[in-house]
Amino acid sequence: MFPEYRDLITQLKTTDAHFQRKFNLHNQLDDEIKQLEKEYADNDQVRELKKKKLKLKEDLYEILKTHSKRDTSLQ
Repeated sequence: MFPEYRDLITQLKTTDAHFQRKFNLHNQLDDEIKQLEKEYADNDQVRELKKKKLKLKEDLYEILKTHSKRDTSLQ
């Protein structure tokens, strides 16, 4: 996820609790979706989890862009 922000993600996972929570929840949802799809794939449940995961991904991207712009403006 977002390879262009790999270093920043590593940094934020250790310095920003809000980012870390969202990142961890995104990964948990990813694991849960994969498990559900393997087992029985309740389409409604999987669809809702995917919506939550996408929202988290969008939130994470916004945080990354904000931090990236901030870092760039400091140089």
